[in-house]
Amino acid sequence: MKRYEQMVNKHRERILNAVDYFWKNPETGYKEWKTNKYLSEAFEALGYELTQAGDIPGFYTDVDTGIPGPTVAVMGELDALICANHPECDPRTGAVHCCGHAAQIAALLGVAAALKEPGALDGLCGKIRLMAVPAEELIEVEFRQELKEAGKIHYFGGKVEFMYRGFFDDVDMAFMIHTTIGESNMGRITKGSNGCIAKMMEFQGVASHAGGSPEKGVNALYAANLALNAINALRETFVDSAHIRVHPIITAGGNAVNAIPDQVKLESYIRGATMDDIVEVNHKVNRALAASAAAMGANVHLRDIPGYWPNSNAPGLMPLMKEAMEQVLDTVRYEPEQWGTGCTDMGDLSSVMPTIHPYVSGAVGHSHGADYYITDRETACVSSAKVQLCLLNILLSNGAEKAKAVLAGFTPTFPKMADYFAFVDKLALSKQAVAQQTDGTIMLDFANR
Repeated sequence: MKRYEQMVNKHRERILNAVDYFWKNPETGYKEWKTNKYLSEAFEALGYELTQAGDIPGFYTDVDTGIPGPTVAVMGELDALICANHPECDPRTGAVHCCGHAAQIAALLGVAAALKEPGALDGLCGKIRLMAVPAEELIEVEFRQELKEAGKIHYFGGKVEFMYRGFFDDVDMAFMIHTTIGESNMGRITKGSNGCIAKMMEFQGVASHAGGSPEKGVNALYAANLALNAINALRETFVDSAHIRVHPIITAGGNAVNAIPDQVKLESYIRGATMDDIVEVNHKVNRALAASAAAMGANVHLRDIPGYWPNSNAPGLMPLMKEAMEQVLDTVRYEPEQWGTGCTDMGDLSSVMPTIHPYVSGAVGHSHGADYYITDRETACVSSAKVQLCLLNILLSNGAEKAKAVLAGFTPTFPKMADYFAFVDKLALSKQAVAQQTDGTIMLDFANR
């Protein structure tokens, strides 16, 4: 570990300058062009040749030890969130790194810099793929839908899009470290976290004068409110062990107070611990949406978008990450049965290869909140880079003995990426859910088939 500590410390100023830049220049998913430019130039200054995604931000580069062995991907996430009431958000866009990604990509730069030091690859075999990945936060869904319709992306999550583009085709396993809140110089390893389906719902009514002739209108806002209440009434049917989370928001609720709203838009996720749980609850929610629209004489267009697969940290990688953290950090919270209810597109990778997505402290406040700051840059960025190098050493030393053991003990959910894509593509849905028949009956069509 000592050699990696010295190698990273040599580039400490480079790392901390980078996190400061990223914090001050936050950009949301598939818009991270300034971030990509800064990081690309920093990598190129170190002597790396990059494979750029091109029409979207992001890149990768390979470090070849010169000795055959597995390929391990190490990632950092480029994107920020939107939290318009954060004191340090971009005043124009509301973007801010209240997710910790600014520290992740600064740590990735630290890993890249250390790997260029003499002796960094001594005793290792295989390849290390360093990846700067866009669009982990599943936000601005309409914008991403526009990109998809324009043919610029096929999937909303950056790692999933990179999977689709073949950037992981020759990768054997992958890891990254996320910034978290907690005591100083602490690492945390858990079992995994929820997956999700993303939803866009448009209620369609009939506009009319709200004072003079409301009886001639069909109030799309009332239909949406009925739907929100119906979803809330479903919550007692959610099984605790499924870790279901449903949290819709209204993104458009009417245009003028004196007009009956004829178009109201909602967005939501359906989160859960397994894809079977997610699909089951999503069916219930779509039924509630369709029935609520029909009750008001309105219609609703349902759009379900494959979100993220539940994230399962590979059992073989968890104790190895613990070993790496213990070489660097004061405290390691090893919680192999703890389940998180957030989502990450790391889960999609975990369905096809061994992955691990642990946490290192350095932040304060509430995750995704207006009081979130990275206050301990040393732990969040510098120590994180050291942990990642230690894990690479554990995996790829001694003829990659431990990496090969992880691979031998891993059974993927999908043996091939093509199988994964075939499954998630079937989760997509786009349809009008209510049909008024000429005989006065109403037909509801909300099923995914």
